[in-house]
Amino acid sequence: MGQIGIVAESGGEARVAATPATVKQLAGLGFDVVVEFGAGERASFTDTMYMAAGAVTVTRAEAWASDVVLKVNPPHEDEIFRLTTGSTLIGLLSPAFRPDLLEALAAHGVTALAMDAVPRISRAQSMDVLSSMANIAGYRAVVEAAHEFGWFFTGQVTAAGKVPPAKVLVAGAGVAGLAAIGAASSLGAIVRATDPRPEVADQVKSIGGEYLKVEVEEEMASADGYAKATTDAYNRRAAEIYSEQAREVDIIITTALIPGRPAPKLITAEDVASMKPGSVIVDMAAGQGGNVEGSMAGERVVTDNGIVILGYTDLAGRLPAQASQLYGTNLVNLLKLLTPGKDGHLVIDFDDVVQRSVTVVRDGEKTWPPPAVQVSAAPAQTASSAPDTGEESAKRPRLTARGKTALLATGIAALLAVAAVAPAPLPQHFTVLVLSVVIGFYVIGKVHHALHTPLMSVTNAISGIIVVGALLQITSDSLLIRIAAAAATLVASINIFGGFAVTRRMLGMFSK
Repeated sequence: MGQIGIVAESGGEARVAATPATVKQLAGLGFDVVVEFGAGERASFTDTMYMAAGAVTVTRAEAWASDVVLKVNPPHEDEIFRLTTGSTLIGLLSPAFRPDLLEALAAHGVTALAMDAVPRISRAQSMDVLSSMANIAGYRAVVEAAHEFGWFFTGQVTAAGKVPPAKVLVAGAGVAGLAAIGAASSLGAIVRATDPRPEVADQVKSIGGEYLKVEVEEEMASADGYAKATTDAYNRRAAEIYSEQAREVDIIITTALIPGRPAPKLITAEDVASMKPGSVIVDMAAGQGGNVEGSMAGERVVTDNGIVILGYTDLAGRLPAQASQLYGTNLVNLLKLLTPGKDGHLVIDFDDVVQRSVTVVRDGEKTWPPPAVQVSAAPAQTASSAPDTGEESAKRPRLTARGKTALLATGIAALLAVAAVAPAPLPQHFTVLVLSVVIGFYVIGKVHHALHTPLMSVTNAISGIIVVGALLQITSDSLLIRIAAAAATLVASINIFGGFAVTRRMLGMFSK
């Protein structure tokens, strides 16, 4: 049975890698859990609470000597030497920005798993620490902005006069941006948002924001769940929008980050100078260089024209109890994957894309960076799905309106000819076939594949044609035919009424 050690964070970090609630879950995986004395004090989790959950409180040296050490922030040099050779360290390691840390961990002969390297795929959502922390940070950014802003967020009409609502611009509509949009909107502000990925427009609108589209020719769809570097054309148009909005809004919250690269500059010094005195900017990317010119990581800056720029890098840590609970849950979900036998023994499988992605050092050998993971729901563009050029379109035969009319007239004439000369009951069968083909073409062929499920009941018109055909045969002289017609009527009717019942239930799920 392995031992997990929960160590205290150094500096001003208030979060802790496990809470009393997650300690019970870790014990359920077969681990003995030890917690460094006072590790959870700043997050309001006392040693008594940990002991009641089944953990043992120990000294700092004993916690670091565990088989598996759980931590929030990257370890310092002296902390690395506290690790036992062959042990496993799990935490936020920033492998793309800390190659020196990976070298030190590899030299010490340990295995290191970076929680901030979890791939953005559906199966790994329960382990996605970046999303968990970004959600909290986005909410807290609005709280910090509201604290600095000297006015209401919501508009009010009072006996003393009318108060207009605050106007908020959120740059970047990722997890943090969406959390900020939702929080500001719930406070009554007018919220606008920008993002290079067009697929987030509906998400912004659904939580009360207005999506400001940057009109450029190229699409900025993401293939890995993160925003990618933008083009010069996009940057020029976006800069114009930021300048326009800076003169109008009261609060700007920037969240733009590109994995493995410094944060892009979005708000210039001229934009800041054009804002109204008393306005607030929260630069959530200050820790990676900042989106705002003049912001400083971890600092509150006041410009000459009275603009407050907040570059706090500990926004998630300012809600330590909630952040620790979510972080601890992410760790538990990862350890469930790594402990399939629930016997307290870690098993790292490099054939699993999640485990391969998070493992940055294995048994003293660097394994970063991992192979790229394709996570976009949009299919990769192939030759058959590539945009048509004018030359290719010109080569394709096109049916003119006159040709369509002639084709339709020919079909009707053929149907009438068959009905006139064919012996009974062939005209009846042929009519049913033609009606089925027509309805199938217009109902299925003309509806986008993504809508087939919600429009399932409409396709039951085809089953209705089957019922019509069966009723035509139910008066046949043959007993066998009458039995088959009755069975067809019954089965098709079940399909029709069942389809409508299922669709009604589905639509009811989206009704308020």
